[in-house]
Amino acid sequence: MREQLGVLRELQVLDEEMSQFEGKKRTLETRVQEKRQELARVQEMVDGLADQMESLKARRRELTAAMEQEQANVTRSDARLPEIKTQKEYVAVLKEIDTAKARIRELQTQMGEIDAQLEALAGDRGEKESELAVIREQVDASQAEVDAELATFAQRLEEIAGRREDLLEKLPAGVRKRYQTLLARRGGQAVVEAKNGACTGCNMHLPPQLYNDLFRVDRILDCPHCNRLLYIVEQG
Repeated sequence: MREQLGVLRELQVLDEEMSQFEGKKRTLETRVQEKRQELARVQEMVDGLADQMESLKARRRELTAAMEQEQANVTRSDARLPEIKTQKEYVAVLKEIDTAKARIRELQTQMGEIDAQLEALAGDRGEKESELAVIREQVDASQAEVDAELATFAQRLEEIAGRREDLLEKLPAGVRKRYQTLLARRGGQAVVEAKNGACTGCNMHLPPQLYNDLFRVDRILDCPHCNRLLYIVEQG
């Protein structure tokens, strides 16, 4: 029975180590995932700025085409002036020229505003792209660190799994099933020490007779409160 308790205690240590490794693994993977989410967020901002710039450039091309059309109108109207015979028609053509020139000035103003917006957006995009490059380097560094850690974990977990399998085979089927059930139901803690008259798993006081029986190590006892398997470390 003492040997079975020893096996159970070693199993508990191995399972706690496995649990710690799994927790560290999740922490490392979460860290990388958070960096990737940040990368995606900044990339979305860069893409959004690029879309805005493309829209403004398209609008500027429309304005440029409109201005070229108005300039062509001015040129055409100017060419007509020497051929005009009546004062009325001459005044009408001059008005067309003035209207076209006013429209050109308006279009130039709008194009200037767009150019200013494009310049500002280009600056913002440059900053975000620099930020993106930094974050991408951080992601790569974090991923490399995680990969190295996971490789170490994988090796140790393989060792633990092999040793764990050997230990489980040493237990009677009923004890093995009991241990595995408790491990699943009690947050990975199936075997705990009884100390100072209490179960260290649930911190509840144990019946005095049960506590005394633990010193005999003639059978596997459990806590009447949480059902965890108990062992006691004899002093001296």
